[in-house]
Amino acid sequence: MKKELIEELFLKFENARHFVDNIECWSARNLQEILGYSKWDNFLKVIAKAKISCENAGGNVLDHFADIGKMIDLAKGAQREIQDIALTRYACYLIAQNGDTAKNEVAFAQTYFAVQTRKQEIIEKRLSDVARVAAREKLSKSEKILSGIIYERGVDEKSFSVIRSKGDQALFGGFSTNDMKKKMGIPSGRPLADFLPTLTIKAKDFATELTSHNVVEKDLNGDDQITNEHIENNLAVRKMLGERGVKPENLPSLEDVKKVQRKLESDEKKILKETKKK
Repeated sequence: MKKELIEELFLKFENARHFVDNIECWSARNLQEILGYSKWDNFLKVIAKAKISCENAGGNVLDHFADIGKMIDLAKGAQREIQDIALTRYACYLIAQNGDTAKNEVAFAQTYFAVQTRKQEIIEKRLSDVARVAAREKLSKSEKILSGIIYERGVDEKSFSVIRSKGDQALFGGFSTNDMKKKMGIPSGRPLADFLPTLTIKAKDFATELTSHNVVEKDLNGDDQITNEHIENNLAVRKMLGERGVKPENLPSLEDVKKVQRKLESDEKKILKETKKK
């Protein structure tokens, strides 16, 4: 998510909050607009799911979702009252969790309402961590799909490891998987991808998906054909990155993604405890 969009959304959520009896609240009507839902009826469905999540977590729905009216201006100075809901931070968090995560606004809201501080840089850091964990999980799924496809085409588990390593060598400019581990100071028994930045993880994922697609489309079989295909796809991804001034082998290693994931999950539990008290 671009920094400019994060700043814009941060200000929108900050400006939309208000206080009722010293309780931090957001209007559901305002939230609907900020989250990019054009129809109130569609947004009500998301709110309904959020209420169920609140009940399942042991919370009192009425403490977090308060039905209120809102006056809107009509033609010639007339006004009309429409349905609205006053939402606590916890309610907004649950709505974001049940919303359409394909929307940038919803993805941002999940972190904004989870973080208690108003510091924008903390929100940016958490969004970055969430994106990295999601990218790593996606790569694992793509590799699992590829392994399933090629096992049916005469490639065993040992050969799959070699194919994956050859792909790394192509992506990292001649550095093998073990070379990159030494270069980055990664324990030999740990997956390289667990310490890569998000961009490199996504690059590996894209090359892996290309291989899965082309193995089927080209009806490739055996170690040699599939290895060559995977090498070519990684070289193509490397070329694309190079054209944008990026050399994957020169990007720094990051904190173990497993530790990042555990921290996010731990923070999630703390957030749920804290927000349910408010």
